[in-house]
Amino acid sequence: MRRQYDEDLFEDSKMTFGQHLEELRVALFKAILALVAGFIVGLIFGNQIVSWIQAPLKVALLNHYQQIGKVDHQRHVEEILAGGGTPVYSTEQVNDLLENQGMIYERVYIYAPEVWKQLRGKFPDQIPEVSLPPAADSAETEQQPATTDAQSATPPLNQKDMIPLMLWKPALEDTRVQVTSLRVEDSFVTYIKAALVAGAIIASPLIFWYIWSFVAAGLYPHEKRYVFVYLPFSLTLFLAGAAVAFFFAISFVLDFLFWFNRQMGVDPTPRINDWMGFVLLLPLGFGISFQLPLVMLFLERIGATSIQLYKEKWRIAVLVICIVAMLLTPADPQSMMLMAVPLVILYFGGILLCRVMPRQTSPFGETAD
Repeated sequence: MRRQYDEDLFEDSKMTFGQHLEELRVALFKAILALVAGFIVGLIFGNQIVSWIQAPLKVALLNHYQQIGKVDHQRHVEEILAGGGTPVYSTEQVNDLLENQGMIYERVYIYAPEVWKQLRGKFPDQIPEVSLPPAADSAETEQQPATTDAQSATPPLNQKDMIPLMLWKPALEDTRVQVTSLRVEDSFVTYIKAALVAGAIIASPLIFWYIWSFVAAGLYPHEKRYVFVYLPFSLTLFLAGAAVAFFFAISFVLDFLFWFNRQMGVDPTPRINDWMGFVLLLPLGFGISFQLPLVMLFLERIGATSIQLYKEKWRIAVLVICIVAMLLTPADPQSMMLMAVPLVILYFGGILLCRVMPRQTSPFGETAD
């Protein structure tokens, strides 16, 4: 049965244009106040927020230089064994220091005779006299320009007199594992960005509520009921996607990118400002993509598609999801799978959602097709 259209249906929500503008101004003002309050809270905890955001990058940097250390030590051991020597540290000892004890090292080369001479000056009783290289013969001496006493007292530099040393230090004290800034103001800008993002997240329930209170005035009662159901659902999906990106996908993305740097022989120097942009972009892409069930429900609601079509074309849908995941994530397969697999699950969840919440009636009581 169709219900006769009632012109008084909008009677309770009639407003003049000026009243609409006033309602919009009030809603925006309240939303901005909520954002400012959240921003102040973000400023109070700014250092903790920045440290938390940097954590995945520092872990990836540590893993990067640990892998470099393992390869460097293995190459060094092979060189020593080829020369008939015995390595000072075994591979197991080095791996234990790197992986279990939080240490990291950098290999440097020093001039052995000079260091020996300095040690003998400090510990004459324990350090024997250094044996300097033999003097050049007279014929070579005549051809060489005259040298000062200071120059003649210093033995010539020879590559064979250079010895490698492993300079160990706690990983957290190594400057290579620290995030740097290119400009003086980068740290301040990053602090403000982090506080603003945190403030927006903290204030988001109030911001959505104030904006919704303005929009709801022009909706039918049944439309308001749908928004009360879908809006929390949408927020939950967005936060779930962002959490998957930050807590899981970013680590795989960084490991892949640093692996690629090692293959290219490039040592990365991450900038805090660039990292802030990257760490916000990837979760944003994941959060938006996780809205798939609601998009499917919306398309089914407006009659653009049907549940039967979703079920028939699921293979094509899975292929499209994989392509989208490939485009929205870096080239590593792990992060692509971390987006594609949940989206495939959400696709079938969208079919289930359309079944649980089918179209029923139009705004005027007409039975939907």
